[in-house]
Order: sequence, then C-alpha cells, then structure tokens
Amino acid sequence: MSDDLILSVVVGSRAYGLDTDDSDTDRRGVFVAPTEEFWRLTKPVTHRDGPLPEQFSWEVERFCGLALDANPTVLECLWSPLTEVLAPEGERLRDLRGAFLSQRAHQTFIGYADAQFRRLDPVAPKWKQAMHMIRLLLSGLHLVRHGEPLVQMGAYRDRLLAIKRGEVAWAEVAAWRAELTTDLAEAPSVLPAAPDRESVEKYLVAVRRAHLQ
Repeated sequence: MSDDLILSVVVGSRAYGLDTDDSDTDRRGVFVAPTEEFWRLTKPVTHRDGPLPEQFSWEVERFCGLALDANPTVLECLWSPLTEVLAPEGERLRDLRGAFLSQRAHQTFIGYADAQFRRLDPVAPKWKQAMHMIRLLLSGLHLVRHGEPLVQMGAYRDRLLAIKRGEVAWAEVAAWRAELTTDLAEAPSVLPAAPDRESVEKYLVAVRRAHLQ
C-alpha cells in the first residue's frame, strides 16, 4: 500500500456479499497529495490506479467533491465493511460520511442505474451488469429510507446471483428494475435537502494544513 493512503477499502462483490470462488478483490482508496504541490502550475493527480491489481484511489479533495455530489460509487466506499487502511485522517473522513448525504442521491442512484440499463441489450444482456444495476437501486433505496447505502446484499444474494448466471428472464429483471426505480423516486427521504459542505470544507482545510511541509 502507498504511504499517502488514508483510507483503503474492499468494494465490489466481496464487500457486497456476492462473491464467488472466481471473484476478484476490488479496492478503492483515498490519498492525500502534499499541500505544496497545489502551488505549482502542474497540479497533483486527482486519481490513480494501483499499485495493487483492481485498485483505484482518489485524492482527498476529488473524493470529497464526488461524495458531495452523491456519487454512488464514492458513497459506498464510506460504508464498506472491509477496511484495509484506516489512518487517523481516513477515520475522520469516514466519521464525517453523514455530512456528504443529501436528497440528490435519489437522482444519482437512479441516473447511474438508468445508464447501465440503456447499455444492456435485451436480446443478449450482460447479466453481471444487469445484476449490478439492480444492486445499485437496492442500495439507493435503502440510503434514502434509512440514511446509509445498503452494501451487504445478503438478503438478496440468491436472487442477484441468479441474475448474474442468466437464470432470470429479462422481463423479470426489467420489471424489478422499474419497480425499484419508482420506489426510489417516490420514497419519503430521511436525507437532508443539502449536504453539510461547511463541515467537509473544515475537514479538507485541516488535512491541507497537516500536509504542509
């Protein structure tokens, strides 16, 4: 692991409880660039791959911006049950996760799922993609109802894996998707109207000060 990582979690099928014998281990993380690098004409990278296979990380400012926009992938990182790196600044970031939440999640989770749905061919669908489309809607629905995304899919494991194996008719998958989309759009939300940007900014400023050499 890189020395500048403050948070690294396992995501994907292993975090969702949908792993099988041939599942990869997908990792997502947050790193902090030295503050002085932002004073240069060439700015530090906002994200990077590696060094481990199937690993991707965001610089902390980029991560916070995406989380404030209710990006489903980023939000789920903050609730992953499988943590491999948790530096003090990463722990404070995770403790702050409620500040990122807002009712915008209704639109972002639906939007991401709709984008996946439009890419699916009903005649020959990519069943793994179809499974994750449904999983995303389930996660978003739980988020707006209970204030946190549903990461562990144990209650839906058998049905979701049946979709992945192509054992569920496309019409049934499409009907489930339509039902979940309606529920997510219309569900009474426990989420605030807007995220707590002030708290997030205070955290980010503190991180930048701590990394000023």
